[in-house]
Amino acid sequence: MSDTRKITAILAADIVGYSRLTGADEDRTLARLRTLQSDLVDPTIAVHNGRVVKRTGDGVLVEFRSVVNAVLCAIEIQNGMVERNAGLPPERRIDFRIGIHLGDVVEERDGDLMGDGVNIAARLEGIALPGGICLSEDAYRQVKARLDLAVSDLGATRLKNITDPIRVYSLQVGIAVELKLQPQNEPGAGQGASVSLALPERPSIAVLAFQNMSGDVDQEFFADGIAEDIITALSKAKWLFVIARNSSFTYKGKSTDIRQVGRELGVRYVLEGSVRKAGNRVRITAQLIDANSGHHLWAERFDRALEDIFAVQDEITHSIIGAIAPGIVAAEIQRSHGKEAAELGQWERVMRAHWHVQRFTPEDCNEAIRLINEVLQSDPTNAMALADLAYNWHMGGLFGWTEEPLSVAMERMGEAARRAVAADDRDAAAQTTLAVHELFSNLHDDAIRRLHRAIELDPNSSFARGYLGAAYSFNGTPDLSLVALQDSMRLSPRDYLTVIWHTCCAWAHLHAERFAEAVDCAKQAIDFNPSFPDSHGTLTAAAAHLGRMTEARAGLDGLMRLLPGLTLTDPRLTRPFRRQADRERFLAGLSKAGLPG
Repeated sequence: MSDTRKITAILAADIVGYSRLTGADEDRTLARLRTLQSDLVDPTIAVHNGRVVKRTGDGVLVEFRSVVNAVLCAIEIQNGMVERNAGLPPERRIDFRIGIHLGDVVEERDGDLMGDGVNIAARLEGIALPGGICLSEDAYRQVKARLDLAVSDLGATRLKNITDPIRVYSLQVGIAVELKLQPQNEPGAGQGASVSLALPERPSIAVLAFQNMSGDVDQEFFADGIAEDIITALSKAKWLFVIARNSSFTYKGKSTDIRQVGRELGVRYVLEGSVRKAGNRVRITAQLIDANSGHHLWAERFDRALEDIFAVQDEITHSIIGAIAPGIVAAEIQRSHGKEAAELGQWERVMRAHWHVQRFTPEDCNEAIRLINEVLQSDPTNAMALADLAYNWHMGGLFGWTEEPLSVAMERMGEAARRAVAADDRDAAAQTTLAVHELFSNLHDDAIRRLHRAIELDPNSSFARGYLGAAYSFNGTPDLSLVALQDSMRLSPRDYLTVIWHTCCAWAHLHAERFAEAVDCAKQAIDFNPSFPDSHGTLTAAAAHLGRMTEARAGLDGLMRLLPGLTLTDPRLTRPFRRQADRERFLAGLSKAGLPG
């Protein structure tokens, strides 16, 4: 039997941070993977008529007869992982990346597949976000008319070892996808149709009364209290339009289509949830839903003991609020990315800028600055845009991504941050960006005071808490740093800034000379996003101090790839060390690894 060439749909999947997970607890990780394989992955592949071509320790390659089956399988697996990760701390969550391509392959006599079709699927998996799915244009073309998908067009993308750029589409996960049906009358059309309100320009949300599933009337106040507290907390965010309780609670006790709620209240997002009490424990679930499509954007489950019911209410509210804002921002980024530049409104330009920021490249940094300046031309006192402009100048100056030298970038950062605070001194993000400027101006005490002020203004700001951790680290108080950083990641475990918080944990351990822990945290950062330079820098220095030179040189290779031509005296290594010993320790580690002077 000879080899066979054919066109087929290929799904490639692997686990994010597999080495870190097995290094932390190999037996537990392997046991969880076996359970996931038997209870979720293999049954889902079988239901969608997939054939497992081969497995690796942390991945799988699957062939499907159709792209539709491959995409449905991928989404079902990723949605299943959302539920299985619910309630787990970030460092214990197992996340898959998945890539799907339709292309030409060669099937060998033993059933293995080879060729560009396989290579492209594997490269698409490599650029997907944790928990995400990326499709090639050839694959997306086959499903866009058959499946109701929410996607972001990432444009022509260069994939490693693939000659020509590939147009890539990122699928929104955490949703229920159905086959498209023949057009029917719109819900609510005709007699008795509900009135549809226009959406405001900024993001809008309605929080429905949480459903009491306990059969205990006394728990009704607890369920209502959680929803009311969430409404109150969300109302403090000036960038968000929040429907008042008296309107959103009118749906209480009714079986209502979320899309109808969105039309009638004029909101893009709806939060719903439920409360179930059993004995002295309570289970609370919450889901953030796109009211236009009905797709789930985020879901979480909280199990707590009820020693103090009000303390539990506060804790759950705090946790939900911390997840909602990043979830909405992520959805808004995806929505803006699907539009042409000329179609973008002011808010959407800010969201597009957010998308560029998280890519950590010179081109993206400068494009973000350009987009924000467009917003400020017509709205010069927009505190959010000014804070974002300051943060972009910070990143651009720090890593040499702008044409201006670091000193000029710092001046522009400070100017934008001060304008942001002047525009709205109660905006936590504005206060945080000014604090970052103070920190990198070596005004550590001023920065820490301002960051505490930002947290008072918004206790749910993972941005402020994360940079409080950074400030404590460079201040020489690493243990305080780690507490603030863990608080930040607990509030927003999937935030794009998580790569910075993991890196700051590495900085804290490096400053405390806990080099093994610093290596572990740096690897977590690289697993999350390999594009942030400091994660490679901290890995290099810590591994070198441990004498683990293979790891140190690998870290240095990553750092030099992101910051070409780097030397020990390069201004791109400027960090706000308060203690001279911390600076010397870092540079000594880089020198041991081979960074030239």
